[in-house]
Amino acid sequence: MQISSSVFNPGEMIPSKYTCDGLDITPPLIWKEIPPGVKSMALIMDDPDAPAGTWVHWVIFNIPAVSGGLKENFPRESAMADGTLQGSNSWGQIGYGGPCPPSGAHRYFFRLFALDCILELDAGARKDELFKVMSGHILQEAQMFGKYQRLR
Repeated sequence: MQISSSVFNPGEMIPSKYTCDGLDITPPLIWKEIPPGVKSMALIMDDPDAPAGTWVHWVIFNIPAVSGGLKENFPRESAMADGTLQGSNSWGQIGYGGPCPPSGAHRYFFRLFALDCILELDAGARKDELFKVMSGHILQEAQMFGKYQRLR
């Protein structure tokens, strides 16, 4: 399974459009080579380089297995018509919060999980709650990261 974006390559800088210095919208994400038996997908975006510990930027789950990815500027709504649900980020908000490092270059990991079920979890769930209910249901995982450093 692979995850990528059409706007930055793995390990490269995330364009400022997708950060707090720009429009603060989601970058487009694409995945392929999904294993058989997948019922839903989940994605976590976080920053392990944050001074106070890993900062969660996006939690989204129950994404239909056939979706193939997430579009640019994904809505910040808690629930979508197709069953996709969004959790809370470290700011305590639903949906995406773009890179906004206080200093230096940070890495932003996009971790994609292929699951064998639809999760019984409410919108607004935190990353730790998602991991708890995903346990035992992960068929495959893929990840990529981009970097961002604020220009001042």
